[in-house]
Parts: sequence; C-alpha cells; structure tokens
Amino acid sequence: MNNTGFLARIRNGRGGIAGFVGLVGLPLVVGGTSALLTADAMAQFGRLAQPPLSPPAWLFPVAWTVLYVLMGLASYRLFVAVPANADAARARKFALVAYGAQLVLNFLWSLVFFGAGLYWVALVVLLTMWALIIAIVVLSQKVDRAACGLMVPYLAWTTFAAYLNIGVAVLN
Repeated sequence: MNNTGFLARIRNGRGGIAGFVGLVGLPLVVGGTSALLTADAMAQFGRLAQPPLSPPAWLFPVAWTVLYVLMGLASYRLFVAVPANADAARARKFALVAYGAQLVLNFLWSLVFFGAGLYWVALVVLLTMWALIIAIVVLSQKVDRAACGLMVPYLAWTTFAAYLNIGVAVLN
C-alpha cells in the first residue's frame, strides 16, 4: 500500500478518521490503564536490584508512549490495507488477531510484573507476547511493509524488556 493511498483511506476510506484515532489511541489507553493500575508498584520497582544496562526510570514512559503510537499506526495500516491476494488476506487477518492478543498480554504483563511481583511468570507472559510480535512482523510483510517496519522497534524493545525481566527475576 503506498502512502498516498494510506492518507486517502484515513480521510475517507476504510477506517476513516475515527478508525485512525481509535486504533492509534487503543494501545495508549491500554498502556495508560495498566500504568495507573500498577503506579504504586512501579514506584517500588526503582528500589529493586537492577541488571546492568537498566535505563533511567524516566525513559520507560517516554519509550512506551512512542511504541504505543507506532503499534497503533501499524494496526491501522493493517486494518485498512487491501490485500493483494488470498495469502495476504490471511496474513492480514492473523496479524490483526495476533496484534489483539499481544495487546492483552502487554496489559497483563504490567499487572503480573509490577502488581503481583511474579517476575518469572511475567517472563512467560512477555515471551509469549514476544512470539506474537514476531508473528505480526512476519505476517505484516505480506500485507504492508510500513506496518511491518512500525512494529520492529516494539520487537526490539520487548527483547530488551525480556533481558531486564530476567535480570530483575534473578537479582531479586
């Protein structure tokens, strides 16, 4: 899908402005809700032993906000994409299902990790989410390469988050 077609779809095609705002806003709402539900525990997180390369606390909300916007843009692009063939149509469908599933896991990870302090269980949730993100990246290549590219930073950050999750689990 070329960018001109994408912009036209935002204005008046499948999805429209409401779909664009809704799909870009959805991960922000999910992330914001999980942050609100775990705010007290997240404050305590800073007192835990951290693995090497742990970023400063201020970076997490900045990084997640950017990632949630990129995820939302990717989901919208997949939603409005017109698949070129039956294989691409199946890939689009499965990518959107995987996207929804990983978004649920993203929400649950914060509750399990920060809220419950179950670091090893959280790692299982995170690795399942990571596998779904890989599936989205692979499937979206068949539908919309820009959507695929928009998910790559999320995959990289989730990989780094797995390292941090393991480090916290081992050190605490």
